[in-house]
Amino acid sequence: MTTETLDPRSADADAPVAASARRKPRSFLAALLRSPSGLIGLVIVGLLVVCALTAPVIAPHDPLRMAAGPRLQPPTWDYWMGTDDFGRDVLSRILYGAQLTLQIGVIAVGISLTCGLLLGLVAGYSSGWTERVLMRLVDVLFSFTEIVIALACLAIFGVGLTNAMIAIGIASIPFYARVTHSVVLVEKGKPYFEAATAAGAGHLRLIFVHLLPNVVPTLIVVGTLGVSTAVLAAAGLSFLGLGAQPPEPEWGFMLSASRDLISRAPWMMIFPGLAIAVTVLGFNLLGDGVREALDPRQRQR
Repeated sequence: MTTETLDPRSADADAPVAASARRKPRSFLAALLRSPSGLIGLVIVGLLVVCALTAPVIAPHDPLRMAAGPRLQPPTWDYWMGTDDFGRDVLSRILYGAQLTLQIGVIAVGISLTCGLLLGLVAGYSSGWTERVLMRLVDVLFSFTEIVIALACLAIFGVGLTNAMIAIGIASIPFYARVTHSVVLVEKGKPYFEAATAAGAGHLRLIFVHLLPNVVPTLIVVGTLGVSTAVLAAAGLSFLGLGAQPPEPEWGFMLSASRDLISRAPWMMIFPGLAIAVTVLGFNLLGDGVREALDPRQRQR
């Protein structure tokens, strides 16, 4: 039985590394809060999350209840955002719509980011015919706009909010695969990866220890910005009648339902439109802040 002695110098050398690892989340959060765009975006997204989580508590009425108030009631102290043509409280529907908005962003971006990461990572690492086949397939899909791919998916799956989220996620896969593939190619050309390869590191170690940690920060930024794109796409599909179906309180569907009443009840279109605009602005600002916080040059500056 052999005993292994610990070199005190190696322990001293590992201490700064461990301390640096502990400081990374703190330094990232500090850099995010120092960024004006990141701070504003974080506040907006935070308010959206709070509204979504507390909607059953703070909503004054059931969002699906008809005749909760007079039909087409303008904004008053009792109905802060007025009522729609069925007498439903617009404020309550906006608050509950925040839940659907977060669900759309998380599911759609989760599908596209996961599948795109897998495709781009496999294509970038494997090279050869595997890379050519996968990336040519991605190029074919990338030649179509995302809305065309989403419409084709809905033609196969059928209309509905769940199918719309899946369709939006599938439509964005080529973009995330392209981003991942580009980052993997850049990382493979760096000295640390060549040194790890020369040292005999296995495929799994090269992928999960050396490549993946360097790909994830870029995908975090792209995914944060992609939430706003997913929200807009879902609102557009619901506006066309292909996403949310009545009586779901989805903001895009609320815009569609108020088209014929814009002159009589403009508040029915103004408030859902403002909710979509503020949400998209919040995620875009948060994405910019995350990019600055993860960029070493911005952090040093």
